[in-house]
Amino acid sequence: MTNHFDIKPGEFSLSDLRAIWQYPQPLKLISSAYDGINAAADTIHKIVAKGDAAYGINTGFGKLAKTRIPDEQLELLQRNLILSHSVGSGELISDEVVRLILAMKIASLARGFSGIRASVIDSMIAMYNAGIMPAIPVKGSVGASGDLAPLSHMTLALLGEGEVRVDGQLVPAKEALAKAGITPVVLAAKEGLALINGTQVSTALALNGLFLAERLLEAATITGALSVDAAKGSDAPFDARIHASRGQPGQIATAAIYRDLLKGSEIRLSHLVNDERVQDPYCLRCQPQVMGACLDIINNAARTLLIEANAVTDNPLVFVETGEVISGGNFHAEPVAFAADTLALAIAEIGSISERRIALLIDASISGLPPFLVPSSGLNSGFMIAHVTAAALASENKSHAHPSSVDTIPTSANQEDHVSMATFGARRLHEMAHNTATIVGIELLAAAQGVDFHAPLKTSAMLTQVHQVLRGKVAFYDKDRFFAPDIEAAKDLVVSGVLSAQCQHLYQHLYLA
Repeated sequence: MTNHFDIKPGEFSLSDLRAIWQYPQPLKLISSAYDGINAAADTIHKIVAKGDAAYGINTGFGKLAKTRIPDEQLELLQRNLILSHSVGSGELISDEVVRLILAMKIASLARGFSGIRASVIDSMIAMYNAGIMPAIPVKGSVGASGDLAPLSHMTLALLGEGEVRVDGQLVPAKEALAKAGITPVVLAAKEGLALINGTQVSTALALNGLFLAERLLEAATITGALSVDAAKGSDAPFDARIHASRGQPGQIATAAIYRDLLKGSEIRLSHLVNDERVQDPYCLRCQPQVMGACLDIINNAARTLLIEANAVTDNPLVFVETGEVISGGNFHAEPVAFAADTLALAIAEIGSISERRIALLIDASISGLPPFLVPSSGLNSGFMIAHVTAAALASENKSHAHPSSVDTIPTSANQEDHVSMATFGARRLHEMAHNTATIVGIELLAAAQGVDFHAPLKTSAMLTQVHQVLRGKVAFYDKDRFFAPDIEAAKDLVVSGVLSAQCQHLYQHLYLA
């Protein structure tokens, strides 16, 4: 029997969302949710039957809200809404992010405030379970009035319009639905608006950034510890008493990880006495302060995004108890925009301090290692230009890290006059994360190279295991060779989570669950 992930509206955990992001798994909505869904849909039906004007139910949208639509045209109104709002551009959102979008939209609609029929939600679940991923262009939302354009492209698939992706291949939606035995949906009053209002796209993109940021933090603490040994740095700055005296929780937690990672290192033991250096450069010595601060803002962003993942963010909302439909502004994605901006800071800083450690390791005057980490430097350039790539990506991330939430642009003839830009702010995190993963991958190569130069002395047991995983993919750099594939292999270890999996027990309690 196939296992299902049970959607309990309003009760997603971050662990649930990570699982949906990582693995395709059938969804099932808990049966108790249907009473609330049906009650809200009945409320909409009664409003239509009564004939009173209600925004989004029997009126136009946005600036056209004063235009009353006849009852016999309400289905056409909802269809036209989807067709006219499907104006996205750019590359298509990846399947793992689309899975988050669909799961969060299903859960939000199922809370019983949206007035959508259960049959529509069931069609979404059937589409998801059949592996039919709507083709959603990533650009075209300003992060207010909902992610209208991208969610319209999501809804197109339900109508049997446009294209979808099945097993990585683009096919017509009508064809994919027919093959799965799913009847295209005909939208009733308010249903189109319920589907396309909401922050699910910006939230899903931000969650993607969050989960990548967690992997980056883990990998960069590992590579940072390896760089300490490669440069014959000191572990004294990781002393628990130093960090307890300040009290910052992320700093305390990450300092403990550095201590565990370096525990038992033969390289460290070799220079405990008679070491002329008094202090290491900041990129080695201040790692707990920097990475701990990154951890804290990653967790702060996670709290906001978890709330948003469970939220009702369409408009207007149906309140069954009083029979009211009230228009508000939950679609405004300012919380997501702020969360994305802080994640951008963390991702940029993780890469920035990693780049500084690469620069240290290739500089023989500071590291004590062969110039550019290669034998016979001069004949061989070694890591010289690999560092340039890291520097270029770190600099690029600084530009990307400028807050998107401080920007706004009026839309809809000035009806929607202040927007969050959350969708762009969240979208940029993916590119930033891959930039940082490349930087950390280059540091991994450089630090492993430095440790190799200290043989027969070994680093700690945990870092030796990490070193062996890398060497299973990339050989020691004994002379110049085509370097790009090595960097790509190291980056993949970072971004896939394979690198941090070697020390996963150290990170189990760092993040919100």
